[in-house]
Amino acid sequence: MTINCIIIDDEPLARKGLMEYIADVEFLQLAGEFDNPVKAMDLLTKEEVQLLFLDIQMPKISGLDFFKTLKYAPPVIFTTAFPQHALEGFELNALDYLVKPVSFERFLKAAIRAKEYYEVRQKNSTEGGTGVATADYFFIKADGKLVKINYDDILFVEALQNYVVIQTSEKKYITYLTFKAVGDYLPSNRFIKTHKSYIISASKVDSIEANDIRIGQHHIPISRNLKDEVMEKLVNGKFLRR
Repeated sequence: MTINCIIIDDEPLARKGLMEYIADVEFLQLAGEFDNPVKAMDLLTKEEVQLLFLDIQMPKISGLDFFKTLKYAPPVIFTTAFPQHALEGFELNALDYLVKPVSFERFLKAAIRAKEYYEVRQKNSTEGGTGVATADYFFIKADGKLVKINYDDILFVEALQNYVVIQTSEKKYITYLTFKAVGDYLPSNRFIKTHKSYIISASKVDSIEANDIRIGQHHIPISRNLKDEVMEKLVNGKFLRR
């Protein structure tokens, strides 16, 4: 497996360091390096970029704001000298967040996470998954092994910083994936995003009260901006009236 990646960073030394690290990792292939996001747009739209190393603090537009503009954004690893941006980075479903100066050991850990992300996607694709429930299960990497997750067993999915929690009827699994990756894979006719950090199985909902969904003993919040959409998907056509 080879992962095509690009670097966007306005600091020449930072770009040089990342380029050297990428050259030392056999499954990474550098497709380009840029000192500002605008110069990278052409490559991002024309080439298959599978991983983006993106600096946050840059002139004119920050890496965070630039990433939000991308319609089809590749998985991203943010790099910065300012750790206070980590939370916002993970809210954008970043694969990882590297604080400068970046050691090779820390870089390699992030690179391996990207590799595992694509390995799981490839495994799910091989098994017939398409995000539209052509298969009734998928695989994640958890507890040092590939674990089969049946759609029917999922209660909800929760974002947990740089991990994802998949709560099933029998067990809670913590996997080193992004919330977006899991959300994109789950079939939209069976699962509903209720909050920036939660996706629920529609069939497992026991009750709804105000902005709270009850699934067994679990309480799942409903975001104010998602309330109408959630209620439409859950209740419309299924609410009996006198």
